[in-house]
Amino acid sequence: MSKSKTQKFTREKLQRMNSQERSQVVRKLSCRETMSKAHWVFSRDSVADVIEDLTENDWDHVFVVNSEGVPTGRIHAVDVLKLIAKKNVERSVAWMHGVPAQQLVNLPPLTVRSETPLLKAGALMLTHDLNQIGVINDQGILVGVVEHKTMAKHIPKFII
Repeated sequence: MSKSKTQKFTREKLQRMNSQERSQVVRKLSCRETMSKAHWVFSRDSVADVIEDLTENDWDHVFVVNSEGVPTGRIHAVDVLKLIAKKNVERSVAWMHGVPAQQLVNLPPLTVRSETPLLKAGALMLTHDLNQIGVINDQGILVGVVEHKTMAKHIPKFII
């Protein structure tokens, strides 16, 4: 399967298009062309590793991947804080180093393929109230992420 070339749409080029042409182009815009780098940890990494990655990099989420890079879950920073804040959880450093990241996952992550249209990924994010959605390749390996900021960057230029 050949990869589609990423096209640059300048303001002038978009203004020369009529609304029907812009509509066709935006419908063909894929996640592969717009995705950003995914934040991830291995499923065997500890909760301490997850907290360190979240805080040092100022991330609000990480995807959990297995040894092949296939996403098995997603951890949101708020969920980690809620878990630690519970009174029945021992807050010791030893506990955080002993519990693998996979235990923080309660649902498999929602993902889209790299050739999925960006508009469809956006609709899935809205439907499932997600801030981001993982992008996988044909082998199921996490290759990127589409976020709200991705949508905000790419979609408005077609709504001139």
